[in-house]
Amino acid sequence: MSILDLQLTTLDGEATTLGALGDKALLVVNVASRCGLTPQYAGLERLHERYADRGFSVVGLPCNQFMGQEPGSAEEIQSFCSTTYGVTFPMMSKIEVNGDERHPLYAELTQTSDAEGAAGDVQWNFEKFLVAPGGKVVGRFRPRTEPEDTELVAAVEAVLPA
Repeated sequence: MSILDLQLTTLDGEATTLGALGDKALLVVNVASRCGLTPQYAGLERLHERYADRGFSVVGLPCNQFMGQEPGSAEEIQSFCSTTYGVTFPMMSKIEVNGDERHPLYAELTQTSDAEGAAGDVQWNFEKFLVAPGGKVVGRFRPRTEPEDTELVAAVEAVLPA
């Protein structure tokens, strides 16, 4: 089974998959609204808008595993993201990215190594995984890597389908 086929739920409560977004390059990010890195939402939205017409999408997956920095309900998360940062990219419901209850998507994603060759658990909120069209995970960027970092942008451009 491809990561594109794993079941997710949107913030609106609808069942979906990454594959439902089409054959796109995806940047999958565990997000939180009460984190020091939360301003990265702005860069993620700009990146999403910049490449959306070329077959790219950011996908936000809220996670409350890091010091309870995403305590809100689905409605509160949706409101915060749209009102504060104008988020238009797809947002999923809260999931676990580490531990015994880790979502199957993150069981796959965390096998990918970062630029230094380290795989394993997500370090913190806003860790980014780049998925090429077709579902292959091709990059991992740690939380402090800004969404518009030149290396991250170059990696996105390298896998754009259009």
